[in-house]
Amino acid sequence: MLIDCNDCIRQYTGACRDCVVTHLLDGLAGPVEVDAEQAEALGVLAECGLVPDLRLVRRAAHG
Repeated sequence: MLIDCNDCIRQYTGACRDCVVTHLLDGLAGPVEVDAEQAEALGVLAECGLVPDLRLVRRAAHG
């Protein structure tokens, strides 16, 4: 899974500030690649309240 904040409709909102990717990328530029196993682990951590949820909502493709 490629997560690019520039593709998210929640970028620069309260949901963005409370997204696990915002915390992962803290100060880094560009998208982050997360494999299925890592995504599952992040989901478990979020369910336990240890990290925020992934708040990504992709923008609609324009074409």
